[in-house]
Amino acid sequence: MVRGYLSEDIREQLISVLKNSDSGMSGIEISKKINVNRITMTKYLKVFAAEGLLRQKNIGNVTLWFLEPGQESFTFPDDYFKITSRYLELLVKGNDEQIYSLIRNCLNSGASTNQLILEVIYPTIEYVHNLYDSGKIGTAEQNLLRTTISKSLGIFNQIPVISDPKKNVVVISADPESILISESASTSYRSDGWNVSHLGDMSSAINVLFDLDFQKLIGKIWKQKPGLLLVVIFSQTSEGLIFFADSIKPNKGKSDKRIKLALCGNISKKTKINSDLLSDSISDILQWSKTISQNIK
Repeated sequence: MVRGYLSEDIREQLISVLKNSDSGMSGIEISKKINVNRITMTKYLKVFAAEGLLRQKNIGNVTLWFLEPGQESFTFPDDYFKITSRYLELLVKGNDEQIYSLIRNCLNSGASTNQLILEVIYPTIEYVHNLYDSGKIGTAEQNLLRTTISKSLGIFNQIPVISDPKKNVVVISADPESILISESASTSYRSDGWNVSHLGDMSSAINVLFDLDFQKLIGKIWKQKPGLLLVVIFSQTSEGLIFFADSIKPNKGKSDKRIKLALCGNISKKTKINSDLLSDSISDILQWSKTISQNIK
């Protein structure tokens, strides 16, 4: 808030004022339209330009302001469902720039990073996976769509976050199919103040030496052993979950219960596996993580 003005309110009014202005407007014109002090308005214009909402063009001594294409304002939580449909539509059509603009609009409109991931990104990952499994798209198109989703997650990661030194998480994908899900989880953890070490696809590390390799990694990223170290493994197969869980077990046993292990994937109920949580739902994993982090001493 600046001098009694809410940034969200100014943003909505700017969109309304500039959306039909092909020739742009000066700062003075905008301040009169919105009824905001000219100096204050100038500060807002510069901030919104840095966020990608506006662009400016200097003509002589006059600076004209334009709305960037595709800008609009949303209301959350009501518009999450609308965004999911819009994101899927743009993804299938291959409108990458409009997708990234949509994500920025959501964030500028006050959307929660975690909610966007759970209600927009994660369902889209499943949708793309189903398209591929049903033969509606090939490998090349699947990889293209996955790349766009990954770049969307990158927008969330550009938001400055203050991390808690007591909240540490290592995120592992046990196979290539789980990479985007693990990226989504990593982004959610980061937005919630966790220190994230995202290892990506570790399927090539499935060998007898991984437990020693992982022990060395912990020694580097968790040197003073502050608070909690959470290890989260995503896998499309029970074999991947079982291998990494067994490999991490020796390190977990030496931690005085300060290393927690969560597994996300499908596994037979008859299979015995040692973990603190086993679920096929990313939302369950994130909620559980939030709960145990609140009890950190």
